[in-house]
Amino acid sequence: MPHLPRLTSLALAIALFSGVSMMSHAAEIIAPAAAPASDKAPLPLDELRTFVEVMDRIKSSYVEPVTDKELLENAIKGMISNLDPHSAYLGPEDFADLQESTSGEFGGLGIEVGMEDGFVKVVSPIDDTPASKAGIQPGDLIIKIDDQPTKGMSMLDAVDKMRGKAGSKIKLTIVRDGGKPFVVNLTRAAIKVKSVKSQMLEANYGYIRISQFQVNTGEEVGKALNTLRKENGKKLSGLVLDLRNNPGGVLQAAVEVTDHFLKKGLIVYTKGRIANSELRFSADPADASEGVPLVVLINGGSASASEIVAGALQDHKRGVLMGTDSFGKGSVQTVLPLSSDRALKLTTALYFTPNGRSIQAQGIVPDIEVTRAKLTREGPASSLNYKEADLQGHLGNGNGGADRPTSSAKAAQARPQDDDYQLSQALNLLKGLNITRN
Repeated sequence: MPHLPRLTSLALAIALFSGVSMMSHAAEIIAPAAAPASDKAPLPLDELRTFVEVMDRIKSSYVEPVTDKELLENAIKGMISNLDPHSAYLGPEDFADLQESTSGEFGGLGIEVGMEDGFVKVVSPIDDTPASKAGIQPGDLIIKIDDQPTKGMSMLDAVDKMRGKAGSKIKLTIVRDGGKPFVVNLTRAAIKVKSVKSQMLEANYGYIRISQFQVNTGEEVGKALNTLRKENGKKLSGLVLDLRNNPGGVLQAAVEVTDHFLKKGLIVYTKGRIANSELRFSADPADASEGVPLVVLINGGSASASEIVAGALQDHKRGVLMGTDSFGKGSVQTVLPLSSDRALKLTTALYFTPNGRSIQAQGIVPDIEVTRAKLTREGPASSLNYKEADLQGHLGNGNGGADRPTSSAKAAQARPQDDDYQLSQALNLLKGLNITRN
């Protein structure tokens, strides 16, 4: 796919986050932006005197000695914590984690989290991690970490407590849908997230799953489309793009993925206060998907970069959105390095879909609402379940061809859509569209 414009004019790393991950998600780190030239308001001298006095009183009167460094770092954290849930001060450890996660490899449990009513709330578990394997779901409230209540705990503090060496144990107390608390025991692991997975659901119908948006996700989706086309032997009749429980990631990756499905038009634009924060991204004429009929799956765990992709495809009527309302995180975070080992993750802009929709606190509404449901298969044929071809002495078929009795039915091979109601409905919709178009 032709190269899309990078954000060099902004000289910032922009990423889209739904919350704070167990070992924060990927972001591209570039040099900090120069301060905009503008008339600054005079310093609030009275408030600064109060700040200095409070700091002096704590140093002289607090029950235990406190260093200037501790007080100043806590002051910075407090200043950022009252802005919005997605802005944060990144100390050396947090900043290092952020840089490491750019490659998609990080340690922890694999949970993307936010805050709600003073508790830690799961935005989404990441595929193939200890959290997803333990059955943790979007919307779960983590009320205790190793028996320590999370009420009143900052999100970064909670994340720090859930971190640890791979192989170490941790106990989370969960409340789901207002029910009774229950305990989940997990083992931390070195998380290696593969952001894109693909396979054929059945002949002519492909499936691409994006678990999060990393730096190389756009390239990986291009390869997946090519692989599915080769595996099918001809152009696909339909494709399911699965963005469920995808908490977001890198803005540029969301743009590149969307561009694989569009030939022209605006993909997303941003608005903010800092210089050059008003960015616009448009599609390239190339279409790696070959215009294949598309169904996009979203749910309450689809956030940020996922919502950019879903919103753009919906506005351009490129695909049918199916599932449930998305998370509603429409702000852009810019990582501003403060030194070699510290940074500020600051909300600097809001993003908008091609039609000018802000997703913030509202989310993307699917074209067809399909909630989760459990699928159960019927058992094998019995004496109460048989066909005409099973009856002794039945007449043959005048049109030719072999009889098809129940006993000759082959055991079906397990497929992803067999246990996933939303996915099965997406596949049925694609088949219906294909029939009516033909």
